Amino acid sequence: MMSATARLQAAKQIRLFIMDVDGVLTDGRIFIRDNGEEIKAFHTLDGHGLKMLHRHGIQTAIITGRDAPSVGIRVQQLGIKHYFKGISDKRSCYQQLLEQLQLSEQQCAYIGDDVVDLPVMKHCGLAVAVPNAHALVLRHADYVTEAAGGAGAVREVCDLLLDAQGFMAAEMAGYLA
Repeated sequence: MMSATARLQAAKQIRLFIMDVDGVLTDGRIFIRDNGEEIKAFHTLDGHGLKMLHRHGIQTAIITGRDAPSVGIRVQQLGIKHYFKGISDKRSCYQQLLEQLQLSEQQCAYIGDDVVDLPVMKHCGLAVAVPNAHALVLRHADYVTEAAGGAGAVREVCDLLLDAQGFMAAEMAGYLA
């Protein structure tokens, strides 16, 4: 786990925030209707946080092992430009994305909850886990959110990045006027 000072220093450099879906943007539960349709719940706090990041040039991406239509819809709603679904090798996908965007590992943050996220978490500038993550993931995280996956954990990271990079006050000024 990073110290608060080291975490802020790492957060200042982040230009790309990458997320897993199940257990991070959702609470990890998957509801399946009788017709096979999956239902997922997303938190609005996370969505607004991601939109604020976009306003300040911080890119966002999703790398997920599953392929659920509801996630594609949410990606479009939020304007997430980099969406990779059905990915079994997250690290390879991550490395290709870094090359495409010409970013270093230190410029990336990743939030995950399960061991499939570790290959990226161990190689990014700021590795984040949700508190209900697998124990091994928690041990390798630089930061563990207070909010659970699907309950504002992503927003917590968005706020951390915005604050560390000096954008939070401007973002909040319009709401507090």
